[in-house]
Amino acid sequence: MKQSNQFLNDMLDMDRPEAKNDIVWKACTPTGLVQENGAVVMEVPFQSYEKVVMEAAPESRYTSKRLIIRAYGSSMVRLTTCFGDMQPDDNSLMLQWDESLKQDKLQIKDLGDRWEITDDKGLTRAIVTGRGSEENGFQVTILPDGFKPVAFNPYDSFGPSIMDSIALGYVEREGAANRTFFSLKAEHGEKFAGTGERFRNMNLSGQTILFENDEATGVNSRRAYKNVPFYISSRPYGLFIHTSAHGRLSLADISTRAAQGLVEDELMDLFFIGGGSLERILYNYRRLTGFPSDVPLWSYGIWMSKLSYYSAEECKQIGRKLREEKFPCDVLHIDTGWFEKPWKCDWEFSTERYPDPPAFIKELRDMGFRLSLWQLPFVSRETKHYQFANEKKYVTASTDKETYGLFDLDNNLIDFSNPEALEWYKGMLKKLYDMGVAVIKTDFGETIKMKAEYKGMPARLLHNLYALIYQKTAFEAKQETNGEGIIWARAGWTGCHRYPVHWGGDSVCTWDGLAGTIKGGLHIGLSGFAFWSHDVGGFFGTPIFDQKPAEDLYVRWSQAAAFTSHMRYHGTSVREPFNYPEVADTVRKWFRLRYALIPYLVDQGKKAVSTGYPVFRAMVFHHENDPICWSISDQFYCGDNLLVAPVLNSEGVRDVYLPEGSWVDFWTGEVIEGPVYLRDVKSDLEHIPVYAVEGSTLRVYSREVNCTEDIDMDNCDEIVFDSKFRGIGNTVLGRLTGL
Repeated sequence: MKQSNQFLNDMLDMDRPEAKNDIVWKACTPTGLVQENGAVVMEVPFQSYEKVVMEAAPESRYTSKRLIIRAYGSSMVRLTTCFGDMQPDDNSLMLQWDESLKQDKLQIKDLGDRWEITDDKGLTRAIVTGRGSEENGFQVTILPDGFKPVAFNPYDSFGPSIMDSIALGYVEREGAANRTFFSLKAEHGEKFAGTGERFRNMNLSGQTILFENDEATGVNSRRAYKNVPFYISSRPYGLFIHTSAHGRLSLADISTRAAQGLVEDELMDLFFIGGGSLERILYNYRRLTGFPSDVPLWSYGIWMSKLSYYSAEECKQIGRKLREEKFPCDVLHIDTGWFEKPWKCDWEFSTERYPDPPAFIKELRDMGFRLSLWQLPFVSRETKHYQFANEKKYVTASTDKETYGLFDLDNNLIDFSNPEALEWYKGMLKKLYDMGVAVIKTDFGETIKMKAEYKGMPARLLHNLYALIYQKTAFEAKQETNGEGIIWARAGWTGCHRYPVHWGGDSVCTWDGLAGTIKGGLHIGLSGFAFWSHDVGGFFGTPIFDQKPAEDLYVRWSQAAAFTSHMRYHGTSVREPFNYPEVADTVRKWFRLRYALIPYLVDQGKKAVSTGYPVFRAMVFHHENDPICWSISDQFYCGDNLLVAPVLNSEGVRDVYLPEGSWVDFWTGEVIEGPVYLRDVKSDLEHIPVYAVEGSTLRVYSREVNCTEDIDMDNCDEIVFDSKFRGIGNTVLGRLTGL
């Protein structure tokens, strides 16, 4: 019987012309286990199958592979197998092992019909069944923390030959392993989140996701600037696929019974992560891949930008106007307009429009502003660097012309797999940092030339990893210059969360753009990132690219952004609040509220770098057993204590869900018991629904400031959301903001 080819084609790409002679190999029941260097090595036979009907042909062959099981600490089990010559790299850039993450010694218990693999505390970490059975499936269950079972999916089929997923296997092409795949059992009602900055609803069940970084061209796309091969399940458990190769993940989609993945590589390296709660799973993931670095105080202030300021005088005028109009602000950002030729990145100021960069930067600092600069990892032929970089092979060469949006990538993408190119690039950044530049915007990095040759690794492994090397280099250049680590980055992969801050890409100036932005932030927070921002007001207009956002949208976006870890205005048209005169007074009030909240944000940031929490936080972190919270993608926690429901329409009306607990209305002091749906909550233009956890405390700064340098962190006030609280208007914040 012919099968529908859903699994073979949609998951394994067997319908592509280049796959016509590919052979599928499927894992069978393990035949033996041995202890080896504290790990357990499993001998697994693999059987070849006809790709059309997935039936073992009379001439089918068998081969045997070694599968290694290791345990790290009390909450992590690693399963590794290679179908070629590669070996897993414990020193890969994606990993940054915490000192507390030690490998446990595993033992094997032979129980006749099964093997149990236990650790030195006696906890069972894996179970292998099927011995002596007529069934010949890969029946392995992993218990990452000794309690929560995560089983491979050996019999996800319609009859013996129509497969919807395969527990473990690989595809052979021309005598070598070309891609590997796995399938885990998905329970009815199981929910999934994470996987990077996903512009989708909170629960990713029923979706297939590509792990291939791309220019997302907005925040309403299935493409993503930041993919992370890690997901978290509501059961709960986490799975990190340790690879930089392209791949895909089908979460109860191609088969509703399976969470299945494919990696376009010969190596399969899976980390099963437990911990008992979403936050502890994220914490353990960070123990493996690194904790986020903390950020400087000034970065919590407001950043002001557009595409672009074009001279030192223009920047100073903007700065003076912000001060005159009493809009607190810490950072002025120059996008593409600081080079001799705009967009032609040469890491040097235009001598005509910025005649004395150090003096210009000092003048901004004297006004209380730091300077941020845009750049990208391409060396234009029109710059003085190109010939040198090309001769040294610091940039890539390709026989085929490849383009990337506005940019010609033929022979000008920096090869960050080349250590010498990396140091050369770092040196150019250090010159800027030495003259006083505060932060570099490491734009792009989502894609590379796939037909080029790179010094350190093949393009298929470098593509997704490129963002990590790029951002790590820029971050370290800053740290090595003045000890302060920070960048402003768009692309991402596992490990990039160690080098904040990341922002959400080129959102459209519409309500859809704001909603998509929030979704991306929630998922990136469930993917290991602690700090995150976005372009307030949206980046580009529609249908006119440089059209200003509507004034009510500008206000609503500002209100939502006041509660994100970082807050930057940027877009293809003006974003300074004094250019929105009808709503400028309202926005000024929210600027003051933002600065008043900075002590609280600093506290939450310090917590975020040592736990599994982000600052901008999905509701499931605190209410993972509430199924409603798994369906909410337009509300969020700001730290531990504030629940924010942004307004996403011109009518100022939205529904609000308050989970279990006692909630205090931020504006009125009314106490509301959850769980409860509040229907058709109406907010005037000065307010959005905000609620505090009853009994919680907010550390605030209640004096008017120009920038964070005016904040005395040792002289803050506290607002307690208790029975005496009567709304923010009756506190020090009411007097400061007028809200």
